[in-house]
Amino acid sequence: MIPSKAVERSIYTIRGHRVMLDSDLALLYRVQTKALVQAVRRNPQRFPRDFMFRLTASEFKNLRSQSVTSKTAGGRRYLPYAFTEQGVAMLSSVLRSSAAIQVNIAIMRTFVRLREFLVTHDTIAEQLATLERKYDGQFQVVFEAIRELMAPPVSRRRRRIGFAAGADLTRL
Repeated sequence: MIPSKAVERSIYTIRGHRVMLDSDLALLYRVQTKALVQAVRRNPQRFPRDFMFRLTASEFKNLRSQSVTSKTAGGRRYLPYAFTEQGVAMLSSVLRSSAAIQVNIAIMRTFVRLREFLVTHDTIAEQLATLERKYDGQFQVVFEAIRELMAPPVSRRRRRIGFAAGADLTRL
């Protein structure tokens, strides 16, 4: 079974869409990224632009800097594909293993849970705004504290741990 946290960490917002990258999907499906992309290319009619798109160099650079990912050995040769929820659902038609079906079910459930969370979050924000208007400035400090709790966490750059590639280890 695929942990939902692993799926949640693989969902990004790019061009206003919640998407998953080809490499993350390949990892979840336990196939090589190359094999996943090849299966998609063999079925172009199943993947219109609103199901899948290729990231631009600046989008990929921005994504890497936000997620603080390290380069894999040799890096990527090509820019990644991003799959929307519909594109991920369509992957089950081109990747036909039983494992792919289970992974797809887990991913779809995560997208649904995320959508439900966003609707709940919006509803709470609307209710908070109504209360804030109703009670004027009496509880301003309380409202500000609640808004801080509702805001997404600010990512902080983490200090890298370990040795740099090619570091001189003979002095240790």
